Amino acid sequence: MGVSDIVPAGVLTGDNVRKLFEYAKENNFAIPAINVTSSSTANAVLEAARDIKSPIILQVSQGGSAYFVGKGVANDKQQASIAGAIAAAHHIRIAAKAYGVPVVLHSDHCAHKLLPWFDGMLEADEAYFKQHGEPLFSSHMLDLSEEPKEENIATCVKYFKRMAPLGLWLEMEIGITGGEEDGVDNTGVDNAALYTQPEDVYDVHAALSAISPNFSIAAAFGNVHGVYKPGNVRLQPALLGKHQTYTSEKLGGKKEKPLFLVFHGGSGSTKEEIATAVSHGVVKMNVDTDTQFAYLTGIRDFILNKKDYLLQQVGNPEGADKPNKKYYDPRVWVREGEKTLVERAKEACKDLGNVGASLILHTFAFTV
Repeated sequence: MGVSDIVPAGVLTGDNVRKLFEYAKENNFAIPAINVTSSSTANAVLEAARDIKSPIILQVSQGGSAYFVGKGVANDKQQASIAGAIAAAHHIRIAAKAYGVPVVLHSDHCAHKLLPWFDGMLEADEAYFKQHGEPLFSSHMLDLSEEPKEENIATCVKYFKRMAPLGLWLEMEIGITGGEEDGVDNTGVDNAALYTQPEDVYDVHAALSAISPNFSIAAAFGNVHGVYKPGNVRLQPALLGKHQTYTSEKLGGKKEKPLFLVFHGGSGSTKEEIATAVSHGVVKMNVDTDTQFAYLTGIRDFILNKKDYLLQQVGNPEGADKPNKKYYDPRVWVREGEKTLVERAKEACKDLGNVGASLILHTFAFTV
């Protein structure tokens, strides 16, 4: 039995999202969540998942959503980010069925100042639910980690009460992910804030589990967005095991790993750090910086290798009258970026043990 026996192909919602994450946790693997900013990047990630017969998470950030609809659209009231997220969701829903793999369609970090974007997506979920009996997205993330803990949890509870009846999964963050992403700059935060305490994680679980079991927690363990030189970032994934143990004991020890945990700032992490995190119940790991660079490399290398064919429409080393359309056609050089992104997405899946999970029982075992 594999994932395909548990959840259908296409965008998952409601209990199917939880079933997928439960299967991942039980079988000791996690699913990469790859940020997409265009139909091209979305299609490449879906292609990778199809090729290795595995589920995948596609997510849009606030800035990535705005880019999806076009930089020419004003965003002073988050209108571009709302429209772009909705456009991305509809594209991914259609494409996911064509590629034939289970997909979790997710929106990434939403800080307090970006709540109008969140509200717009939630309104689209509600409208879609009225027509189709399920939300447009699979899940959304609230990142209120910069706010006091009590305010963070209270706001998550308020939104989750609205989300749960629609079958939406909630991801929340407690503790801060360092670095900078989409205009949220945490490069100067106190280092202690990068490590969440087990008591805080339990407080989140207690508040949200009273509403629905369909939520996950991004607990900080030294995570930083971006890629840095080895030694500059001190990840402590073993802390995630303490969160599981503490919550398990508070719940009477019925489940060894009661929490669905998320790994943020995953780009540049060692395979050992990833393996330790997954062994402690991480079911989702964000990957963005590495896949951005991968997309560039295919385009960059094509431009550099074919430079003499791209300087003008007619005329190249093969002759002054030779046309160059087959080189400058965007379908040619954009495809080169897709190819390298496909391979990097496959690598992310392999690092997390998420290979062939749609067909057979997952037997991948990490050595920690």
